[in-house]
Amino acid sequence: MAAAKHSKHPRGARDWPAWPKERLLDLRLRDLDLRIAGTWLEKCIARLDAELAARGFAFRPHVWLAEEWFCPDGVPGFAIPFYLAHPRLKRLEQEFMLEVEGGTEDECLKLMRHETAHALANAYRLHRRRDWRRHFGKSSQKYPKSYLPRPYSKRFVVHLENWYAQSHPDEDWAETFSVWLRPDSDWRARYRGWPALKKLEYVDRLMQEIGARRPRVSTRRQQSPARRSRLTLRKYYAHKRRLYGAKYPEFLDRDLRRLFSADPAHRGNEAAARYLRRHRSELTAVVSRWTSEYRYRIDQVLAEMIRRSDGLWLRVAHDDPAMKLEVVAFLTRLVMDYLHSGRFQVKL
Repeated sequence: MAAAKHSKHPRGARDWPAWPKERLLDLRLRDLDLRIAGTWLEKCIARLDAELAARGFAFRPHVWLAEEWFCPDGVPGFAIPFYLAHPRLKRLEQEFMLEVEGGTEDECLKLMRHETAHALANAYRLHRRRDWRRHFGKSSQKYPKSYLPRPYSKRFVVHLENWYAQSHPDEDWAETFSVWLRPDSDWRARYRGWPALKKLEYVDRLMQEIGARRPRVSTRRQQSPARRSRLTLRKYYAHKRRLYGAKYPEFLDRDLRRLFSADPAHRGNEAAARYLRRHRSELTAVVSRWTSEYRYRIDQVLAEMIRRSDGLWLRVAHDDPAMKLEVVAFLTRLVMDYLHSGRFQVKL
């Protein structure tokens, strides 16, 4: 029965990029028959290899396509999201999640450096070293579902968004290594006077010690590769949107009434919900830029603002630059409140 269910989507169907969205969503990841070879990802991997070679490394991580960016425990390699392997899938990711994580060459390299740090730690079993634990902590520490970042802390480097280095010792290591590896980093000057500089100097010494050595772990195991996944694109995005959704504060209605107006005198003005829809893309982009939050999460908050504004019959009291500034400030406050209260599960 299972075979009959998917018989209309033969594995390796070459014409799926031209399919309409609804048909494409019922295709399994394995049926996409994706490869890294021949895609723009090859150039990114070549740049990463060149950066490692310039530092004198014998180590090179092996790379495969999976559902998300990740490096499995004990594996000296990492996975790249399948959607980066084809322009049609990148467009689908943009449509559902409002952004494509690692979708440009520079963004992809940033994430590859981060994952390479995890792979390298596995390859040389760095977590077992006392000096590593002295600088970064215990790798065995349980990962939090969410965490409270301190944006102004100088104990941690800043590489990826959301202050990832503060979430876990492994992420502190990965972010520190990434800053050290980047060719134009100038980390000594950038982090002069920061406690984080001691970690960077430790990484510099450690890499000089082990860089030319052959890895202690050399398995080429690939965990959860996309070529074996029976998950359909529809189920993939249903799960992902649930994961990156947001919970809403109890006093949203009260604050919306302060931002907009329920006064009968403004009944002829534009509905607040319509105003928010009209500026939705711009508001999401601005708040994402200044909070470093995922656009999908911001859009989820904005969607709830629209829904509640419509239910409360709110109107715009004044449509001018000051109004837009107030909305940006309010939306930013909501997003940061979610982030700092742990309402958002920050991706690790």
